[in-house]
Amino acid sequence: MGMRLSTLLVAACCLASLAHELPADQPAAEHGWPQWRGPLATGVAPRANPPLEWSEEKNLRWKVALPGKGHSTPVVWGDRLFVTAAIPYGDPVEPSAAAPEGAHDNLKVTRRYEFVVMAIARDDGRILWRRTVHRALPHEMGHQTASLASASPSTDGERVFAFFGSYGLFALSVDGELEWSVKFGRMHTKHGHGEGSSPALHGDTLIVNWDHEEGSFVAALDTKTGKERWRVDRDEVTSWATPIVVEHAGAKQVIVPGTQRLRAYDLATGTVIWECAGLSANIVASPVADKGMVYAASSYTTRALLAIRLAGAKGDITGTEQVAWRRSRGTPYVPSLLVSNGALYYLGHYQGVLSRIDARTGEDRPGKFRLPSIGNVYASPVSAAGRVYITDRDGTTVVISDEDQPRVLAVNQLEGTFSASTALVDGELYLRSADSLYCIIEEAPEEVRPRRGSTLARVAGEVTFEHSFRLVVQP
Repeated sequence: MGMRLSTLLVAACCLASLAHELPADQPAAEHGWPQWRGPLATGVAPRANPPLEWSEEKNLRWKVALPGKGHSTPVVWGDRLFVTAAIPYGDPVEPSAAAPEGAHDNLKVTRRYEFVVMAIARDDGRILWRRTVHRALPHEMGHQTASLASASPSTDGERVFAFFGSYGLFALSVDGELEWSVKFGRMHTKHGHGEGSSPALHGDTLIVNWDHEEGSFVAALDTKTGKERWRVDRDEVTSWATPIVVEHAGAKQVIVPGTQRLRAYDLATGTVIWECAGLSANIVASPVADKGMVYAASSYTTRALLAIRLAGAKGDITGTEQVAWRRSRGTPYVPSLLVSNGALYYLGHYQGVLSRIDARTGEDRPGKFRLPSIGNVYASPVSAAGRVYITDRDGTTVVISDEDQPRVLAVNQLEGTFSASTALVDGELYLRSADSLYCIIEEAPEEVRPRRGSTLARVAGEVTFEHSFRLVVQP
């Protein structure tokens, strides 16, 4: 049946190699999903080995209904998950009449909302506690596909940080007690399409990206007190991208994309280290970093993907050799980048065309291919155990192998609408729909067995599927 013994080693080798790339200050976080894009801020779960197949009846540990609405990704630490939501309450109000210039497909403000943080038990999905941190009549509801709880929470195992943009940043103990809160004012987003950037957590520092149409800035806060360590004004308009923190040559840099410039700030002082032009307006996708390189992308008025070499990056590096390579086609709009196993993955705009390229050189490896059964994608791709998971808004998740010639390993389907990104922890996979949270786990260990796979092949610029039996390790 054409089985190859090397396939047996794919998952184990991937886990071993990724383990050596873990930051030294994240011994506990590496086993969880502590913030947006996971423990490495790359979309990779280095210790996880999640299921390959599932449905509403198969490999489902539990499914729980969630109140309200939220597109935020669940974060996981120890025996619990933390999620946020915005829940309408009280009598309806008269719909708001005013709308920002250029507004389209927006929801009208017709209800008051309470902004809620919840802790959920990993073993059975019980809601351990629920805390309302704020109540308000929103000044804008956002696009019809948005939510008032789109920023993902984060946790350091002692506190949970929940960010609701205009409605505040809140730090709670893992038992649900409010420790501090900060208000930054009212955000006015482009077209009134809503808010969504998540704070970046690094050690005892939280980074907040406050890019909107009036008075943008980036700020660093102390996680214990909520006090600002620094704030730097930004000549930028609305973006929804979450910053990342990268350590290079002993220095920690805060990477924040923007319409005018992609910038790196010193984590300790806020001083701009380097900047680079070339992205578009309406930046949503978060950047990633790996092995001394930073990757940032956009796809709105301009398709752009920049690969920045950190060694020697100082001042304005636009058009210099510090830009190792760039691409101007098929770049992502809503889903963020994924860097895994030396490859960079990204979806075209928010459709089901995935590119896999060499992260160091930008060369095709193998390039673009269309994913089967995938439509519009808002969730960002994630990776674990030699596999990549891509979930679309209709609840379809395609699982492909993380290798130079990717194979389709499974196509899974759940009910509902999915905008939140997946969290991968241990042998579990957590998916959040518009109204439910799923815990997917292998029902019972299985022996290695032959499974029918689909090799993704490029032929004269097109993709075909070469069906064959390949040996796949079941988790």
